[in-house]
Parts: sequence; C-alpha cells; structure tokens
Amino acid sequence: MADKTDDNFVRMNVGGIMLDPFTNVPIVLLKDEEEKHTIPIWIGLVEASAIAIQLEKIAISRPLTHDLLKNIIGILGATVERIEVTDLRDNTFFALIHILAGDSRMEIDSRPSDAIALALRTESPIFVHRQVIEKSKKVDEKGATAFSEENKEKWNELLEQLDPKDFSKYKM
Repeated sequence: MADKTDDNFVRMNVGGIMLDPFTNVPIVLLKDEEEKHTIPIWIGLVEASAIAIQLEKIAISRPLTHDLLKNIIGILGATVERIEVTDLRDNTFFALIHILAGDSRMEIDSRPSDAIALALRTESPIFVHRQVIEKSKKVDEKGATAFSEENKEKWNELLEQLDPKDFSKYKM
C-alpha cells in the first residue's frame, strides 16, 4: 500500500521549512515530485524543530516524541505505510497516519506536522489529497526565510533558544 497510486492523492516530499515573513511562524512546505504544487502548512515551533532535526540528520541524545512513536510502532511489529493530508477546513489541515499491524490496517487521525515528522523518521511516503492542493494558499517562497544553508544560523539560533519547558504544557 505504501506505493499505492490513488488518483485523488498526489505524492509529496518535504521541500523544507520556512518562516512566515509576517508572523515568523514556521511553515513546512510540501512539494510534489514534479514541483508543480507547493503546499504551505503553518506549524508550531516545536513541530518545526522535530521536522528540522530529521531533515538535517541532527543526532540527539534522547528520543523525541516522534522518535518514541516510531520505536513503539516498530517494537509492535507494525509499519507506517503512508501519511495523507486529507482535508483543509477553516485554515486547519487534517491528516491520517496509515499503519499496518499484521493483517490489520489502521487510520489514525493526526495533525499534519506530527504525521510529517513521523513519516520522515519512518521513511514513509507523504500524500496530499487533490482537493487540499486546490484549497491551499500559495506562498511566495522568495518572500520568506527558507530553511537552507543561507539561513542555517537563524534556525540554529531558534533551536538553541528553545527551553525544555517549551516541549511540555504541564509543570512538574
């Protein structure tokens, strides 16, 4: 199923992370293989960090939540077949994680940022529904700060400024 072609879905790759030039909110960019379509999805800083860490192959001493989820899925003998960005309603994107465990297939509701972070860690394909492509806003990539060598220092600065408390909503 991982390589399943469905006319309603377009296979995409993570094209990078950029900052919204007006709000400085991170955006993950999904691009189709022919680079005809780019889908910007606004995400949180923690989620952007999780994606950036994987894109840059940064070694971390302890597993992050997405690493933990990947490890649990693997230990249970399951695999992530694919993730799908399925809808865009009221400026909110929706996604599904497709997991195969033995003969059972499961679809798990997810935020796209979490699904993408997991897909990168499990090397699973990312698909976007054609209706989402039609609905999504177009972003002028030149007007924003792309995650690239030129601004790697800015991203390193943002990542270094993260406080461990930023990764938890609850105080201990």
